[in-house]
Amino acid sequence: MISKKQKQIYDFIVSYSHEHGVAPSLEDIAEHFSDFLNYPSSAHYHVKKLQEEGYLERESNKPRSIGIYADRTMKTPFLEKTGMDSVRVPVLGAANAGPATLFAEENIAGYLKISRSKLNRKDGVFALRVEGDSMNRAKIDEKNLEEGDFVLIDSEYRAPKNGDYVLSIIDGAANLKKFERDAKTGDIKLISESKNPKHKPIYVSSEDDFMINGKIIAVIKK
Repeated sequence: MISKKQKQIYDFIVSYSHEHGVAPSLEDIAEHFSDFLNYPSSAHYHVKKLQEEGYLERESNKPRSIGIYADRTMKTPFLEKTGMDSVRVPVLGAANAGPATLFAEENIAGYLKISRSKLNRKDGVFALRVEGDSMNRAKIDEKNLEEGDFVLIDSEYRAPKNGDYVLSIIDGAANLKKFERDAKTGDIKLISESKNPKHKPIYVSSEDDFMINGKIIAVIKK
């Protein structure tokens, strides 16, 4: 839990960042709250507490390097790109690039630090680690999906087109495949692109508990 003063400091950091395009420095925070913060070191204490509670990220020894979690009500925190040259993307475990047998568990296993130049957005993006070899011939921006790599998923993309590489959930199991829908029948097929001939297409039936959980937008090599 954070104190009333820390909530005031958090609100100030958010409004300052939106107004100025950069995060306030510790000196700015101490000056704004001079009635109860006498020194930048006092501001540092409260900012550190906000970090520990998951409201902020701050890169040490860098001025104006405070990052703001965009929405504290979301199940998964996404970091707003404020005053930093990179953003942290949460890793929500692994997805099987083979048969749909690895269960998806939305637990944050860690974070990937991604350059702003590679990820020009802040909300709705998370990462998964690739397991299996069924997509090692698929390429996203000339990078193939090998076991141990990470993929960035746009979770807001829920209406795939033929040829999209997607994250789908079938009966609770996460898998990465190429999406294809038959124009006449509407039947959905999830296709492997692999050097290993054992991987066959997955045909989705009306009895499957199936949903699209996003589109692969980038590959981060291991």
